[in-house]
Amino acid sequence: MSEELKECPSCQSPYGYETGENQYTCPECSFEWNVEVNTEAIDENIVLDSNGAILQNGDSVIVIKDLPVKGAPKNIKAGTKVKNIRLTDGDHNIDCKIDGFGAMALKSEFVKKA
Repeated sequence: MSEELKECPSCQSPYGYETGENQYTCPECSFEWNVEVNTEAIDENIVLDSNGAILQNGDSVIVIKDLPVKGAPKNIKAGTKVKNIRLTDGDHNIDCKIDGFGAMALKSEFVKKA
């Protein structure tokens, strides 16, 4: 590994360090990127899970804490796996269907990538 630092394309931190062959990680925002990929084409609406992993449409996630649901007699339990998510703009940036609850919008800060 080299000692060369690269600027993070997400937060512009100058401390991006090499974590693999042409792979870099930012210590400030946990963004990971490949220097061979055109970083100017990176979407500004990057959605991160609770651990800082980048989420994409179609990913599966796991709920990390019990979440109350308005109008429902029970909560969504921690550990519930949600498949085939869709990313959206706004505060609740994940649209999904949860067995026993139906269509739902979740905040990415309450899930981790499966």
